[in-house]
Amino acid sequence: MKISVTFRNTEAENWQKEYVEERLGKLKKYIDNPVDARVILSVEKFRNTAEINLSANGLNINSKEEEKDMHLAIDNAIEKIERQLKKRKEKIRGFKNNQSRIEESDRESPGEEGEELPESKVVETRKIVLKPMSIDDAIMEMETTKNRFVIYRDSSLENVNVIYRREDGKFGLLEINP
Repeated sequence: MKISVTFRNTEAENWQKEYVEERLGKLKKYIDNPVDARVILSVEKFRNTAEINLSANGLNINSKEEEKDMHLAIDNAIEKIERQLKKRKEKIRGFKNNQSRIEESDRESPGEEGEELPESKVVETRKIVLKPMSIDDAIMEMETTKNRFVIYRDSSLENVNVIYRREDGKFGLLEINP
């Protein structure tokens, strides 16, 4: 990493340059290719400003922080850069994972297009005991419990059914035949 530090409206102090180089050195774990870092430290009255620009092939990350203390300004600017680098790395990692999944699905089913499906996750699991009841009993239970649907065993045919409330307020019935 090539680092250049510029001072505006202040004298160049060695500790500031060393501090910036030390803190920027910790960002190497997020960067693969060589990067140029331009750091501008300026002082205006009681405001200490740290502006950091990282640039490389296809990478351009900027941050600017203003604080009462120069240490805080440098730390906050580097933290902002670090967050951006983490986000970029996660995005790249996610893209690589999605590409490998698409390639695997292409191998499994060559006739289908490689459409990317959103990742589904089970958020909640419930075990249901199917009670034998009639359609009228199921509707009555839906209205008393304010559930959107009820799964039950039809008392006359012993089939599993689902009754649900439609958007128009009426009910729909799904009959499951074995």
